[in-house]
Amino acid sequence: MYLYLVQHGEAKKEDEDPARGLTAKGIEDVRKTASFAAKARVKVNRILHSGKTRAEQTANIFGEALKPKEGVIVSGDLAPMDDPAVWAKRIAETSEDTMLVGHLPFMAKLAGLLLCRIVEMTFVDFKMGGIVCLKRLDDGRWMLEWMAVPELIA
Repeated sequence: MYLYLVQHGEAKKEDEDPARGLTAKGIEDVRKTASFAAKARVKVNRILHSGKTRAEQTANIFGEALKPKEGVIVSGDLAPMDDPAVWAKRIAETSEDTMLVGHLPFMAKLAGLLLCRIVEMTFVDFKMGGIVCLKRLDDGRWMLEWMAVPELIA
């Protein structure tokens, strides 16, 4: 199973946009990363996001590029301060390749929990609009397969 963790793209400041939608740079960065993922033949059954505007916009851009069978879906427990153990349990119960689109510190904590079983240590340096691919091995352990950030994608 592959799990793709995506941090939303750059968002507007709250005083500019209370909903904190993506900036023009954020949209461009996410499109670049989503295009890279499509060219890398990333296949997911579903893309789940937190419901916050910046995560929803990011998830929809990835949805356009990857065309997941089950679509783009809002899901609970993906907010910045949510407990990553909830998703670690959900992921353990599925074999479907899945993408989660969310926020820091949640994404970093989930990656730490899956990779090293340590929630409070940062093992992956997430970047806005970037994607991290984790692979679950047959014995249940997780490995970092690859990571791509907008700045490195041509």
